[in-house]
Amino acid sequence: MNEVLSAIKFRRSIRAYTNERLTQEELNILKTAAVESPSARNLQPYHFAFVTDKQVLSEFTRDCQAALARREGAGERVKDPSYDVRYGAPLVVFIFATIPGNFTLVDCGIACENLALAAHSMGLGSVILGMPRDVFHSEFAEKWYDKLCPGQKGEFAIAIAIGHPAATKDAHPVREGLITEI
Repeated sequence: MNEVLSAIKFRRSIRAYTNERLTQEELNILKTAAVESPSARNLQPYHFAFVTDKQVLSEFTRDCQAALARREGAGERVKDPSYDVRYGAPLVVFIFATIPGNFTLVDCGIACENLALAAHSMGLGSVILGMPRDVFHSEFAEKWYDKLCPGQKGEFAIAIAIGHPAATKDAHPVREGLITEI
């Protein structure tokens, strides 16, 4: 099996990380993977915030937990004050849609997948995060837009936590009927 297909098959969403920080070389490789993502008409309609600062990540985690706990139908997990939306990962990449268009959110998703596969290929773990969206629709929104997407007129699209995995997991079973062949 070639390396790309292997990465697609064996990459897992990792929800436990070691305390080991990423090297500058690892960060640079991930930044390259992000900006080299394909986009419709090559508009590159995104902005990436690579956050490794422990204090900033802790503050975001607190604000996210507060926003999530108020969500209607929030489960007990997110109401727990110790819940960490980033699972202790030393890097979170926030992806913002900065140029409106029919395919902008798709382009942001493609960039996120590029990061997930690049991280896997480097022996790192990742988990794609949608829950941070609550922060960007809360009283904390302006603070985090100003900090993570300064000077850009962007909208939060998706995030990904990346780090050295402290655990792994088996693949989920694939549901039947996901493909129609004509």
